[in-house]
Amino acid sequence: MLKVYVYGYLNRVQSSRRLEREAGRNVEAMWLTGRLVPDHKTIADFRKDNAQAIRKVCARFIMLCRALGLFGEVSVAIDGSKFKAVNNRDKNFTRAKMERRMAQIEESVARYLRQLDSADRQEPSEARTTKTTCLKERIAKLKEEMQRLHGLKARMVARPDQQISLTDPDSRSMATSGRGSGIVGYNVQVAVDTEHHLIITHEVTNVGNDRAQPARIAKQTKATLEPISMLSLTAATSAAKKSWSATTPASRSPCQSRRPRTQNASASRTSAMWRMRTSTSVLLESGSPTHSQPKNMDWCCAAI
Repeated sequence: MLKVYVYGYLNRVQSSRRLEREAGRNVEAMWLTGRLVPDHKTIADFRKDNAQAIRKVCARFIMLCRALGLFGEVSVAIDGSKFKAVNNRDKNFTRAKMERRMAQIEESVARYLRQLDSADRQEPSEARTTKTTCLKERIAKLKEEMQRLHGLKARMVARPDQQISLTDPDSRSMATSGRGSGIVGYNVQVAVDTEHHLIITHEVTNVGNDRAQPARIAKQTKATLEPISMLSLTAATSAAKKSWSATTPASRSPCQSRRPRTQNASASRTSAMWRMRTSTSVLLESGSPTHSQPKNMDWCCAAI
């Protein structure tokens, strides 16, 4: 199921029903699932019941990228985008939208009442009776709608952000770049490595503006890109020393000091130099890893 989930997002197939069709006709999906065709309800339940496990898989992928050295000298780009939720704009209410809707209903009721007064002044007829009955039914429906809006308003006022969505309760109304336009959805913030274009961390929020988002994502990025552990550094240093000692003559120590020169010393002298570089992760700030600064350690040996 995880293979199907990752395949869907890599190929922009998020719908569970479309993933079900792909598993039955797409050769790549058939190879991933071993010709098994999961039902769309099974795919949807897998996403819902294993959200934390999927996030852990993403974290392990970040650790794999770090182990492969893809996040050595990291420059991160942070940006956000609005994604539409499964919630119609007519089923999302803010304080201004609620007041505007109530004013429209009150205006419609007043117009229908004026039409009823005008019908009462006419001569009795079948047409007048039909019109009066129709107007009374419309007024009754508008009064029911007004009562429903009063109940929604009470729920909306109890919310911290003074907003309520009926289909997707977590979605919020957000302004977009277009003039007078907006969507009901989510604000997705992503931090991406500029060199390899790998997603380091992401966050989905229902806050419509980006004022406080970059700082939060930057902190999460720092927490994700933890410094290399001391155990890994010790293992790398030991391996480098073993590789270096394998090429060093056994009769001469690499750290042996130069012999004092004498007048009867041989004219032929041979010099050799070994250099080994090890990189250590330097923390310029407490708790925040930065780029690695190389420290050179030189051992010189002179053979006479």
